[in-house]
Amino acid sequence: MAVLVTGAAGFIGLHVSEALLARGERVLGIDDLNSYYDPALKEARLERLRRHAGFAFFRLDIGDEEAMNAWAEEHGREVEAVIHLAAQAGVRYSLERPMAYVKSNLVGHMVILELCRRRLPRCDRLVYASSSSVYGANRKMPFAVGDRVDDPVSLYAATKRADELLSESYARLYDLPQTGLRFFTVYGPWGRPDMAYYSFAEAITAGRPVTLYNHGRMRRDFTYIDDVTAGVLAARDRLPEPREDGVRHRLYNLGNNRPVELERFVRVLEDALGRRAKIRYAEMQPGDVVETYADIEASRRDLGYQPRVGIEEGLGRFAAWYRTYHGAG
Repeated sequence: MAVLVTGAAGFIGLHVSEALLARGERVLGIDDLNSYYDPALKEARLERLRRHAGFAFFRLDIGDEEAMNAWAEEHGREVEAVIHLAAQAGVRYSLERPMAYVKSNLVGHMVILELCRRRLPRCDRLVYASSSSVYGANRKMPFAVGDRVDDPVSLYAATKRADELLSESYARLYDLPQTGLRFFTVYGPWGRPDMAYYSFAEAITAGRPVTLYNHGRMRRDFTYIDDVTAGVLAARDRLPEPREDGVRHRLYNLGNNRPVELERFVRVLEDALGRRAKIRYAEMQPGDVVETYADIEASRRDLGYQPRVGIEEGLGRFAAWYRTYHGAG
């Protein structure tokens, strides 16, 4: 038996797949290796995974229903759980390429739901990635899973909330146990180049200015990748308890529960890289939010989730990897 991991060549997908393999599970990885950011980084992640005998990779687009169904015909009986991490990420890119989000995040999520319902006969649970962006323009802090989330400030946020609602309907209609995880600004080695901390590192090492939007007056609940990985595996290991209405669909925040001022984050990154940043301040960008802050009480209670890595340690690990991967010295 095996775990199907979509987005296996992605940042979180790599770490989750490695953690599953390290404890002896077989992993069937799916990814389309698209060019949203440099595919060479995705290939390098895959090289790490291919060293494991228990890993098999399939280059597929989750939005291609016919191809996914054909894959399931051949491999579907091996799958006992699905960890669905594949998505079109990024807030600002959604302003330029909205249909990419419709195909990957909406159609792709539906394809996975239908796969679990019809074509994976031994699969008894689905864990899927949501996002802190679903909290949108909420002003109540910290963000709790019981808060209303009907005020998205980006298309990306709207698609991730729509995924949660699609999953709710399948859990209710077909008794498909599901756990949705709202990730809060995940960072660390092998991360995504489109994320702010990665672009900050690139700018600092190249001597270019680091742009801080909203004049630096922003706070983020930066969450280290190892903590998020532990939360994903905890969700994989636990069938969601039925709610009072009998539906087995739960949502959890995976955050650090300690938001950090963006300027402080840059200062810690400077120290980790051993170089000073040139700061340029700018106005707020469309689709962005001023602050994120995760209430993780439910995650602690139900998943045993406990973030352990602070930004000094986390950015130190990221900077060490960044220098090695990019030969930045």
